[in-house]
Amino acid sequence: MAKVEIKAPIVAEISEKIKDAGSIVVVDYRGLTVEQDTALRRSLREANVVYKVYKNTFINFAIKGTDFEGLSEYLEGPTAIAISKDDATAPARVLAKFAKTADKLEIKGGVVEGTLYDAKGIAEIATIPTRDELISKLLGSLQSPITNFARVMNQLADKGGASECEAPAEEAKAEEAPAEEVKAEEAPKAEEAPKAEEAPAAEEAPAAEEAKEEA
Repeated sequence: MAKVEIKAPIVAEISEKIKDAGSIVVVDYRGLTVEQDTALRRSLREANVVYKVYKNTFINFAIKGTDFEGLSEYLEGPTAIAISKDDATAPARVLAKFAKTADKLEIKGGVVEGTLYDAKGIAEIATIPTRDELISKLLGSLQSPITNFARVMNQLADKGGASECEAPAEEAKAEEAPAEEVKAEEAPKAEEAPKAEEAPAAEEAPAAEEAKEEA
């Protein structure tokens, strides 16, 4: 069987895996123990990242004419590729984190959302939070003003309640004031001594004396 016929299925497989991918990171895996390699594959799988070892020739054929063609300059020595269609930062993040405990893992470079990065650039991409973390932070920032607003409204409500309690007391005092005014108005009644004008009754006494005299 011709070599071209052997390459075709593998190239087609790689092409299918990188189709609509958000990112691809290529690494040199030489020196990893079987245990480390197993742990790395598990971590990538949990992040929905496809990870597989291919010959550089096959990868070159598959990426030719695509957004990932720039990776050809990093295809030297043994190469494994990590591909993600869901989270563009996932391969860089998982690989960079794993490399901290397995120094034999070497990140060569990668393409993230159409941009080619070297190893240093991929390390910076790895610091970007996950989509879920970004959404969580966004929701937190949106909820913060709402929470502050609710707190202020509660404080205003508490103050308003206190004012309402004080208001009736002031109104009660205001209503009691007219009673004093009424008392003040009634005061002149105590000065109704003019009854003394009825004294003429006492002046009838001379008439009685005159009657005695006539008798």
